[in-house]
Amino acid sequence: MADLLVIENLTKKFGDKIVFKDINVNVKKGEVIAVIGPSGAGKSTFLRAINMLDKPTSGEVLFEENQLTSLNENQLDQLREKMGMVFQGFNLFPNLTVLENIKLAPLKVKGQDDKIATETAKQLLTQVGLSDKADQYPASLSGGQKQRVAIARALAMSPDMLLFDEPTSALDPEMVGEVLAVMKQLAEDGMTMIVVTHEMGFAREVADKVWFMADGGIQEIAEPKTFFETPKTERAQDFLQKVL
Repeated sequence: MADLLVIENLTKKFGDKIVFKDINVNVKKGEVIAVIGPSGAGKSTFLRAINMLDKPTSGEVLFEENQLTSLNENQLDQLREKMGMVFQGFNLFPNLTVLENIKLAPLKVKGQDDKIATETAKQLLTQVGLSDKADQYPASLSGGQKQRVAIARALAMSPDMLLFDEPTSALDPEMVGEVLAVMKQLAEDGMTMIVVTHEMGFAREVADKVWFMADGGIQEIAEPKTFFETPKTERAQDFLQKVL
């Protein structure tokens, strides 16, 4: 199957500080990638560099054969419609209802008909288990519910790929499961996903591949079973001893 995303020699520096260097990876359509590693390893910056929210210092990102590093902001915005992003902090608009939050981008960006956007938003709320929350405002929702709305909002643009930046790290432990269940269902439905996560159970059960990131780069790429049972690098062995 063709690669949906190809990353070549991707490097990011802040001044003299190297966040990551010479990353070479690819993602096939329908693959679920878990990006794991110690805090401060540059995982979130790497994720944001994939869709150019954080411009890389050098290297190339090809998404659906489009060279993102050479595009202007308007062209990038068009491609970002196909590469949805779910943030750690939900980023919902507090003055809009749940339904309005989900409809906003399809209406404004895609110029979708209001009736179609409403219908789609309702279907997505059902999909994430929140069909009864359409008319509520974000302030009345739990963290887990807000994150599920954020996922529905990302899905409303019909993306070809979703990027998740630690989607459960701001949640109370009992709410983590409800968000991971939605993500697991998306994976089963064939959504291509790159997930920066601390949830080792999710990485082990749902991911097709684990990218282990530490010390300025991706140190190890493996299928979850192999990575968790027989990690090759000493750095990964050390990390797993601390987190498992």
